[in-house]
Amino acid sequence: MADYQVTVAPNGARRQQRDHPMLPITPQELAQTARQCQAAGASSLHLHVRDGTGGHSLDAGRYREAMAAIRTAAPGMGIQITTESAGIYSPEAQLACLEALRPAAASIAIREMARAPEIAARAYALSAEAGTQVQHILYSPACIAQLTSWYVAGVVPAAMRDVIFVLGQYAPATPGRAEGLVEFVSAAQALELSWSLCAFGRDERACLLAAIQAGGHVRVGFENNLETPEGRVLKDNAASVAALVKAASLAGHTLKRT
Repeated sequence: MADYQVTVAPNGARRQQRDHPMLPITPQELAQTARQCQAAGASSLHLHVRDGTGGHSLDAGRYREAMAAIRTAAPGMGIQITTESAGIYSPEAQLACLEALRPAAASIAIREMARAPEIAARAYALSAEAGTQVQHILYSPACIAQLTSWYVAGVVPAAMRDVIFVLGQYAPATPGRAEGLVEFVSAAQALELSWSLCAFGRDERACLLAAIQAGGHVRVGFENNLETPEGRVLKDNAASVAALVKAASLAGHTLKRT
C-alpha cells in the first residue's frame, strides 16, 4: 500500500456561494476552512483569492491578507498560491503576481505560460531564485509534451519536477474518469516526476484513490467537486477531505501529514 499527502482546493476561480453556501470566499472563511481541513488530514491548501465582487484575483495584497489569516488559523499548513489566468490574466500579470509575492509554493499551468514563452522563462527563473516550489499543472498529453521540451531547452529548471495531473474540466462540465490516469502515470515515470492528481465531478474520490494506489499524492475539494460518489451534496470541504482519508485508510494507505 502507499503513503500519500492531501492538499485541499477549497474554492477555485469560478464557483460562488450560490453553488454551495460553505464555499469559502473571504480570508476569514478561508482560514476557518483551512483549520477544519487540516484537522481532517490536509497538509496544504491550494489558494485562490477573490476580488470585491467575488471574481478571480491575482492581487498580491489580497493574497497576503488571506495567507496571514490561514497561517494564524492553521499553523504549519502549507499554502500554495495559484497563478491561474481563468481567462482573465495574461502571462505578464501572472509573472507580476509571482514577483510581488515570491511565495513558498505556486501552481503554474504549462498551457497558460506557453502563450508567452519568454515570460515563461522569466517566471520559472524567478521561482528558482526565490525558492518557490512550482507545481506544473498538466491537463493533457500536449501539456506533458510542452513540459518535456522546456526541460530539454532549459526553460524549466531540471529540478522543478512537481506536477499535478487534471482529470476532467469545469467548463464545459466534463467529469474525470480514473482510466484517464494511465497516460499521466506513464509520463511521470518517463520524466521522473513527483505528482499529484485532482479530478472533476462526483467520481473524484475514485480517481484520487486510483492515484494513491499508483503512488501519487492528491488534491481534493470544492474547486473540483461538490458531491459524494452517490450524488449527495457534501457538507463542506472538511467533509470531502475526511471522506477521502477514510476511504484511503480502508484501502490500506497511510496518510502523511507533512
